[in-house]
Amino acid sequence: MLFPADVGLDLVKSKIKILTEFLDVYLKIANVHTVDFYTKDVWNQFVALPPETVISQLLCQQGETPVQEKMGVSVWDESQKLKDVAAYKRVTQDHSLPNLGVCTALDDLIQEMWGNKQKDVFLKPSTFMSSKKSHEVELMSEVIVSFAKYCSIQQVIDIGSGKGYLSSYLSMQYGLNVYGIDSSSTNTSGANERNRKLKRYWKVYQRQTKHQNQDNSAPENLKEEPTNNMEHFEEAKEQISHSGEQGNSPQSQSSHVQTPVTDTSLDSETSEKSNSVVSAQFVGSTDNEFDGTDNLLLEFLSTDAVEMSSLSRKKKDLDDIEKERRKTASLEAKAKQIKEANLYSPLTLHVTSTTELQDIISDIKDSMLVGLHTCGDLASDTLRIFVTKQELKVVCSVGCCYHLLSEEFELSGDHKECCHGLWGFPMSQYLRSSIWRCGRNARMSACLLPSESLFYRAVLQVIIKEHFGNGKAYTALQRTKNKNVGKIYSKSSSFVDYIRKSVEKLGMDDSKMSDSLIQGYYDRYMPRMKELEAFNLLKVALSPCIEGLILLDRLCYLKEQANVAWSALVQLFDPLKSPRCYAVIGVKK
Repeated sequence: MLFPADVGLDLVKSKIKILTEFLDVYLKIANVHTVDFYTKDVWNQFVALPPETVISQLLCQQGETPVQEKMGVSVWDESQKLKDVAAYKRVTQDHSLPNLGVCTALDDLIQEMWGNKQKDVFLKPSTFMSSKKSHEVELMSEVIVSFAKYCSIQQVIDIGSGKGYLSSYLSMQYGLNVYGIDSSSTNTSGANERNRKLKRYWKVYQRQTKHQNQDNSAPENLKEEPTNNMEHFEEAKEQISHSGEQGNSPQSQSSHVQTPVTDTSLDSETSEKSNSVVSAQFVGSTDNEFDGTDNLLLEFLSTDAVEMSSLSRKKKDLDDIEKERRKTASLEAKAKQIKEANLYSPLTLHVTSTTELQDIISDIKDSMLVGLHTCGDLASDTLRIFVTKQELKVVCSVGCCYHLLSEEFELSGDHKECCHGLWGFPMSQYLRSSIWRCGRNARMSACLLPSESLFYRAVLQVIIKEHFGNGKAYTALQRTKNKNVGKIYSKSSSFVDYIRKSVEKLGMDDSKMSDSLIQGYYDRYMPRMKELEAFNLLKVALSPCIEGLILLDRLCYLKEQANVAWSALVQLFDPLKSPRCYAVIGVKK
């Protein structure tokens, strides 16, 4: 097998053990709930330093500390409060994935599979996507295509496909047959609309690029003036770049439903698939059979019209047999073109680990299962589906939203009724056997971004405790541990407005609180906002370690499976452009 050297199961287990022993001590920082930051005086409970000191040392760029200075340095004082920020920063970096020696380098992987072969990249994803999405789609596509070529796979199933950025690029750039499955009908509708526009201008883009390449290689005196194809292409770029937003608006959804863009020759096949899924529509790339501007028009003409425009002599000069032969040939050619063109099929379905792919994809064959930033348990379910379905030969999964994972040994019972015994974390038998618990707050730290909203929420908790501490609503709030007030911060014009909206949502009466009283809380705690900022930076420093454990658990799960021949953890993306940058990859025997 032409893959980089496999990281063994024993090595993965040893790294998991190192991480769990480290996190047993440090999770006390990550598992602090920001809501209780002021009510429980968290800063003075865990940190023995001024917040300004913590912020400056965590954010400063320091060189490597000599080994002798690391030895014997304690992060905590006698009362188990943080006393050495520099040591804390070093030890968290040492326990992050890049320094654990278990990741496979992306360059090594691509080199092993492609060698020195030139990879033709005809369509740059940055043409139709944001810079972040373009970065993700281009790199992940390169990996997917590498495995597809090696394993002779033409079919790809994209779980949690969203608006279809990855799926449409794989089908158009590389000619793969892609099924994009997403639980949101809004996303599927947006993907259909976006790909309808992309399909329309795909040939124009191809011809323009081909023309430019030929023109660049020609002598100066033979170069032609640019055609107006680029004007159409620029118009397409503008439409496609906004189609995702338009697809999410009520107006565009209504328009899409009223005037669906489908090919009549596919009605029977589409209706058959609609019996199994909420929404299914075939759209996608077109082949390169035609050339020249006139053929863009021919694509939208009927078969008879194409015949009439392409006949080399008048129809009246043709005998009936010749007419029938040409008509049959034309129909067959168009059917072939349609089949080759419809390489991307967006489907709407809620996927779990027990989903039967044959029920939604009637012509399923040897396939590759992929997922770009699949949320919560969906990333775990993707790996389980890969292991249990014989037709799936390769998996490439990039997860996100770790706070949405169901956790088997979490003290909270929030997930006990919805997981049917298949938990998002831990997955591996090795970690499950230790009954190890991470906790939702710690998993939230793995994707935490500090903001003023956290400060607002922490002060809200002080107000709730001091003004509603003896009320039934407060007691119920504490009992259920549901302290989420939603996205009120983004809808609030001020701190006072935020407090009033939050208290109302929690079912409490704010009529006895004046605006000046509420503003007084803000003024009282504003000088302590640095404490919250500094503490969140401590949690952010721990986040790569928590993410590393979750990903190593998934890798360990694959390595425990008898039918998986090779598996690896690969950093696909630049973490500054895309923080959730690691892919779990597996290949069956």
